[in-house]
Amino acid sequence: MNAESILQRESMPQSERELFARDIRRTADEYFETDGVEVDVTRTPNGYSVCILLAAKRIKKMKSI
Repeated sequence: MNAESILQRESMPQSERELFARDIRRTADEYFETDGVEVDVTRTPNGYSVCILLAAKRIKKMKSI
């Protein structure tokens, strides 16, 4: 499936939402000590609205590149 067909879909299947949420949780865990991450993807007239909510206990030390 190419990127254009993905953007034309009206919704994201549950299996893809779970994969996306897992990737976001993994990234959030690199930067924060969290109690959990919630992800919501909603279709809008201009594309998508992606909302990522996390409760962070602390910010982990950032590493300089």
